[in-house]
Amino acid sequence: MSHPTVVHMLAAAAAANPQGEALVCGERRVTYAEYASFVSALSEELLDYGVKGGRVATLLPNSIETCIAMFGVLASGAQLVPLNPLYTKREIDEIVADAQPATVITKISLSRGKPLRLPAADGLALLQYTGGTTGKAKGVNLTHRAIAINVAQRETLLATAMDSERILCVMPLFHSYAMAMGLFLAANCRGTLVIVERYKPELVLELIQKEKITIFPGSPTLFTGLMAHPDFAKTDWSSVHTCFSGSAALPEETLKRWEAAVGAPVYEGYGQTEAGPVLTFNSHFGKKTGSVGKPVPLTEIRIQDGEVLARGPQIMQGYRNRPQETAEALKGGWLHTGDIGELDADGYLYIRDRKKDMVIVGGYNVYPREVEEVLISHPAVAEAAVVGGPDAYRGECLHGYVSLRERIEKEALLEYCRERLAHYKIPATLEILEALPRTTVNKLDKLSLKARWKT
Repeated sequence: MSHPTVVHMLAAAAAANPQGEALVCGERRVTYAEYASFVSALSEELLDYGVKGGRVATLLPNSIETCIAMFGVLASGAQLVPLNPLYTKREIDEIVADAQPATVITKISLSRGKPLRLPAADGLALLQYTGGTTGKAKGVNLTHRAIAINVAQRETLLATAMDSERILCVMPLFHSYAMAMGLFLAANCRGTLVIVERYKPELVLELIQKEKITIFPGSPTLFTGLMAHPDFAKTDWSSVHTCFSGSAALPEETLKRWEAAVGAPVYEGYGQTEAGPVLTFNSHFGKKTGSVGKPVPLTEIRIQDGEVLARGPQIMQGYRNRPQETAEALKGGWLHTGDIGELDADGYLYIRDRKKDMVIVGGYNVYPREVEEVLISHPAVAEAAVVGGPDAYRGECLHGYVSLRERIEKEALLEYCRERLAHYKIPATLEILEALPRTTVNKLDKLSLKARWKT
């Protein structure tokens, strides 16, 4: 069943199953009736503040309050701007300057409200920031209809049972993957969202058993880290019937080891923030190892000059304040994903490489340009280059290279980065060179730097 908006999903869940367990975090438990009531109260408060038609940012760690805040903003008719609480002041300032939110929610108190207000399906629902190739984050505009229909699209391929699913939310809630495969999925199937406040492998393994989790949305980094934990082999996974993998490519060996140990299939999908976010998924009807599945319904995928192009009702309206980049991304009515892929004879998509200069570190998109700009902003640095390389735990990691104007220790430069960048953007290694390598046309030679790191 498709709802016009995700707020309609929550309202329907509260009406059909008011005493059903909606949210769990630590020892706290919230029913669907309470959930909808808290969301309604916050939306009324925001409307009194005059946010309708504007934007409201959230800067919150994983919690029950974060779920309520996100739905509260959506119900108020304002556009939700989820901020990463790991960001430094510099990163947050840049996004806030672009988004111009009416207010930023950093804390809420729970009070009860009237019946839920339901927003218009064609209004803007989300302004989700994703890393930019220019080093600046780009705000992706998504409508209520786009994110709601995307839940229904994925449900067609991977249906969830009503009133019985228990979904573990380990991913950070500000991330599009956690919203689509956790926050919105739970409301749609009237399931229970069990929230992990801060990732600790032993806590995740404990919750799998204690809360009798049925659906486990994960990532390659998460699977690898959990399998390496001494408690993994002792954990009872019998309640889990489905695992999702997203955020980064899942190595075949990791998938096979996980499925053998857990006894539940891993369904890999593919998407991006600009696509609401899901474009393809493996399904109950068939999955191919190494593939990210078939296009979800109403979605077309084609390959043009190696690049994956997509169109469908879940695609973004465009980037905020970036008409030129919007025109390039949506050229000819197709989303140009920047990923290199191929379709097999059965219509399954395989992602082979990335056209964009982007590195995925532990499921987070990192653009080397942003890290380079921070390094270059230090007065002692003359030039900087950052490249990605494979990493057994995080999927990929960053390697930085600098030439200097004046002497400085590597550790001082890394500390400078830590003050200005989220931890996953910090280079795993940093090397000081006399000069950075150049090509014959005097361009920075990143290929030789990648080769240098591998040797």
